[in-house]
Parts: sequence; C-alpha cells; structure tokens
Amino acid sequence: MHAIDAVALAVFLAVTGVMHFLTPGYFRTLVPAWFRRERLLVAVTGAAEVVVGALVLVPCSRSVGGWAAVFLITCYQVSHADALRRARPDRPRVLERPVGAVARLVVNVLYIAWAIAVARSAA
Repeated sequence: MHAIDAVALAVFLAVTGVMHFLTPGYFRTLVPAWFRRERLLVAVTGAAEVVVGALVLVPCSRSVGGWAAVFLITCYQVSHADALRRARPDRPRVLERPVGAVARLVVNVLYIAWAIAVARSAA
C-alpha cells in the first residue's frame, strides 16, 4: 500500500466528516430510526471522521488512524444492515431498494478493506 492510498483515505474521511456538518439532513437519513438523537450521532461521527482522517494523514499515526478507520467504518455497517432490512422493491430511491441496500453493504466492506490495507502497510 502506497502513501497515496493512505492520503486518499485520509482525504475521503475528512471530507466525509466535514459533509456531516454541511449536509446533516442527508446523514440523518442514514441513521436507523431506532437510534435516538440522530443530530448528535451525525455530529459525533462527523467529528470522528475528521479526527481519524487526520490520524491517517500523518505518517507516524497512520497505523492507529487506519485501525480507527476500520472500527468507525465497521460501526456504519449497522446502518447499512438496517437499510437492507427495511428495503422494498417499490421504493422510489435506488438505495432504499434491496439491490441498493446490498450495494451499500458491499461498498462499505470495500471501505473497511481499504482502511485495513492502510493500517497494515503503516505498521
């Protein structure tokens, strides 16, 4: 894994984290209904993504940041699994249909693999 892959992950995390604050309504739609305090959860996860992105960006903390990214992104699987549970073929948005919900899960697994690769290469 090259430094460019780690920098790309760091930028991805930081930008996504900032987007939690710029477009919080979108991120609240990703929080399962049975979770409470969606606003707080979106703000905390946004801040966590920015911090983890910074850890991944700095070479001496890259391994810790990579493993923190693995943990954080893995936690998001709850949201994607809940979306799959609620998915229906007649939903207007593709991501609310079974195929879209499965795609969300698969893409998130790829993000986890990316973070694992960065963490391992930095060790």
